[in-house]
Amino acid sequence: MPALYPRELVAGSNPLQGVHFVLNSAAVAGLLGGEEAIASMAAVHVFGGRTWATGLVWYNSPGSYSMGIRFMRLARSASPAYDHGKVQTDLAALFEYNGWKGPKFTAVHSGTCMQDTGHIAALLKKECAELTTIAGEAEGRVSRPVSVTIAKLGRPPEANAEVRSPVRYMTYFASIPVIISIVTCVLSAVYFDWYAFAIIIFGIIANGSGSMVLGSGKFLFSHPEPASGSPPGDGILDFDDGVVLLEGAEGAVNAVTRGRFFLLFESKYASHALGFCSMFLIAQSLAMLILISQSSFFGQLMFVISLAFSWAYNFWVWTHDKEAIQRQILKNILGNPVFTKFILKTRTSMLVFVALALKLKREEEIMRVFVIPSTAVWDKWKGIVIDRLTTGRELKFEDRDWNCNGFSEEEKTLLKALLNDAMVGYDLFKKHEDAITG
Repeated sequence: MPALYPRELVAGSNPLQGVHFVLNSAAVAGLLGGEEAIASMAAVHVFGGRTWATGLVWYNSPGSYSMGIRFMRLARSASPAYDHGKVQTDLAALFEYNGWKGPKFTAVHSGTCMQDTGHIAALLKKECAELTTIAGEAEGRVSRPVSVTIAKLGRPPEANAEVRSPVRYMTYFASIPVIISIVTCVLSAVYFDWYAFAIIIFGIIANGSGSMVLGSGKFLFSHPEPASGSPPGDGILDFDDGVVLLEGAEGAVNAVTRGRFFLLFESKYASHALGFCSMFLIAQSLAMLILISQSSFFGQLMFVISLAFSWAYNFWVWTHDKEAIQRQILKNILGNPVFTKFILKTRTSMLVFVALALKLKREEEIMRVFVIPSTAVWDKWKGIVIDRLTTGRELKFEDRDWNCNGFSEEEKTLLKALLNDAMVGYDLFKKHEDAITG
């Protein structure tokens, strides 16, 4: 009995019944894995910088269509840089490194208030939130525990600082898919499977050229430089579960609150090169659908093997914690800041602790920290505590401090509890004063 082929199961005539062309799943497999391929490019060229590793990405990679779309976004984000003849692009368009919304920031000395900060502040907040070492924990009543992390920033970074990779070892393993892609391409030519040979080498050139263009840019960190004579940049990043106290020069604090990552290309034609790579990658994905189905089983096997090794490498890179890598980059840029974390049981204790940790003595500076309800009890509490802070007296309270004329028993009880909270914050600060102010 003769073999029954799948296309013979179609009954009746159709307009293209004389065409001997078959689409198969091997070509479709090449369209998958876009996120992993993009992560691979980021690791080698963004985290790796402009090194010899730029040449280690000439392999047939899956996900060319997704990469082509991302390259087009990057090309469209290009804008002239301040340096003549150079072009800068938004990294969020390709690798999504500038897309996070950061917490509110208040500068306690200058009074500057930013309702929303950016990606860098969000990274620092996440770094502080995940700290497991607690320097001290307050006692007293518990209402809503909050954390206070003191971040002592190092020297201010340069206005445009080139980023150095903390994970350069990733680039060495890229040689594995390169070798496999070359071997499968050569074997396809040796056995005269020119369709497989063409699509593999097309993939090598498309992925390699895109990576070379991307690798020609410098991965930079940028922030605005403060005016000379600016006051210290100390301030507060405020979020739901606590605060981060930024201590350092205005330039260092600007790097956190207003810094960003971007790619700087030396050539003013970089956007055209990125657009060409985008079209090249998309064309490769379409050609793959057409050509690989015309190759023999051996050629299709070579094609799938080249994709399998490339995908395995891309997936390995993708599994790395990109957020943790960005946070390590940020710490390197900021001069490896020192973090000290405390836990307080009430927000009232936290306010007093923050004012003491930032060494605030002027009433207007303390008022920027004491954002509290405007009621008779809270106003009385604020007046008592601010008076003690501005005069440098101890925050120790007695019955006469909360037994105020005109207050009901409930209000006196509440004021007593709030003043006790203030004492708890004061006691925690005094206990760790050397570590905080040192």
